[in-house]
Amino acid sequence: MKNFIKPLSGALVFAAAICGTALTTSGTARAQDSEGIVVYNAQHESLGREWIDAFTKETGIKVTLRQGSDMQFANQIIQEGDASPADVFLTENSPAMTLVANAGLFAPLDKATLEQVPAEYRPSNGLWTGVAARSTVFAYDKTKLTEDKLPKSMLDLAKPEWKGRWGASPAGADFQAIVSALLALKGEDETVKWLKALKENATPYKGNSVAMKAVNAGEIEGAVIYHYYWFGDQAKTGENSKNVALHYFKNQDPGAFVSISGGGVLKSSQHMKEAQAFLKFITGKGGQDILKNGTSYEYAVGKDAVSNPKLVPLKDLDAPKVDAGSLNSKKVTELMTAAGLI
Repeated sequence: MKNFIKPLSGALVFAAAICGTALTTSGTARAQDSEGIVVYNAQHESLGREWIDAFTKETGIKVTLRQGSDMQFANQIIQEGDASPADVFLTENSPAMTLVANAGLFAPLDKATLEQVPAEYRPSNGLWTGVAARSTVFAYDKTKLTEDKLPKSMLDLAKPEWKGRWGASPAGADFQAIVSALLALKGEDETVKWLKALKENATPYKGNSVAMKAVNAGEIEGAVIYHYYWFGDQAKTGENSKNVALHYFKNQDPGAFVSISGGGVLKSSQHMKEAQAFLKFITGKGGQDILKNGTSYEYAVGKDAVSNPKLVPLKDLDAPKVDAGSLNSKKVTELMTAAGLI
């Protein structure tokens, strides 16, 4: 798949122009800068830029950013194998990290980096770590629904009375991570039933923000999305969320799932020390403070890290416990394809 290198002033360098490239035996171009690293970034580009600028300012290490999507990069890394030019992989959701980990392409992270993140926000195998998090929510039209009319569980949306009233973005990695958690928590039979009801009951949209806009416009009464889309819009003009409120399922419901954004170092990295330093920075105070003070509205996951004060605290979400390393994107894709959703 085609990727573009987007240079950033000061922090980023265009690998081919500045640091030079060399072809590996497979024909893949590999950066030769002894100081710099290449990051495959599937996180929001603005957040990736903030992390990279701060890291380069603190360490002097140059970073080349390549922007793409979770599964696009995961599959690309697997295809590239030992010849990958990437040193670090960052995602929005954890299933893509699991895909790369299962292919044996991650180097174990330094112990000091792992210890900066509580166990519940990283996989048990230690091959990658959480760097941020987002909460599943039900964004609803507050002009049409009152709290007593909201679904008690995400599974309630499969009931006949919700037919045609809600929406989601099933084709996106965001939603597929939620389904991965449902599979891990409730098993295949329950997941298949819910996906069948999703196909029958819900209106599909292309993206969480589009689904939220549909709620705001009165097209549907609610949508399953991640929390930060609402907070981001509210921080701007609020024009796409003025009629929208957020319902947190809590009670360890599958709809209270907290998706972990991941970061890992590629085993094939030619700049292992610098790559490990980048992940240590992101999970440390410098990187986590960017989540608290920046505009991403994603949760900070580092030990003793504080999230943006506008967010419902992570401890109050009563999210179900899911080992991020167990989320099975391949099985979910198969089930969703069979249900006619993707």
